[in-house]
Amino acid sequence: MNAAQPTVLLIEDEAAQREVLCYNLAAEGYRVLQAASGDEGLLLARENVPDAIILDWMLPVMSGIEVCRQIKSNADTKDIPVIMLSARSEEMDKVRGLETGADDYVVKPYSLKELMARVRAQLRRTRAAAVGAQLVFEDITLDGETHKVTRAGAEIKLGPTEFRLLSHFMEKPGRVWPREQLLDRVWGRDVFVDTRTVDVHVGRLRKALCVHGGADPVRTVRGTGYALG
Repeated sequence: MNAAQPTVLLIEDEAAQREVLCYNLAAEGYRVLQAASGDEGLLLARENVPDAIILDWMLPVMSGIEVCRQIKSNADTKDIPVIMLSARSEEMDKVRGLETGADDYVVKPYSLKELMARVRAQLRRTRAAAVGAQLVFEDITLDGETHKVTRAGAEIKLGPTEFRLLSHFMEKPGRVWPREQLLDRVWGRDVFVDTRTVDVHVGRLRKALCVHGGADPVRTVRGTGYALG
């Protein structure tokens, strides 16, 4: 696993279906989180902020439509692409799903190849910032294509880990990231380092960002983690 590995959250109550999808998603190289209910899915979405969500319409207690509505109404999760799975093939059902905020709608039974292609398409759209787009926060500019960072026009020299950290922070300014999540997303889940490593690299990032002056833009949230701004 590496830091660029996308995370896909699967919310599906049928165990056999969940197992097949998890196997195929893992085979595509994705980190897979799974939930058997809407409540569990919402909790995982908020705690992990995955790169994409596959969501079944027919869930017990809370429907997929309501789960989608809550995902899209939460500031931390609203930008995550949601692919809705449903046995409902009527046009009005598709419209309802899309109007609730789903980014794609796949009718059961579906081809696994087609579903994987749709996941890839959604990830290509949403991960543009990480693979080349320019990110700006206050007087800091990060160019993902040239790997250059400037602050108030002056170039900032960053190591690769500090660059990934800053890019991650700049994609969601103001969001508080627990150390464990930063380890998963910047270092990768299979890299066995402790949370102190995060503190060390955040310290290096802060030092580099302030080398030409200016206030420290990285905020420490005591007992939790870090945020930009």
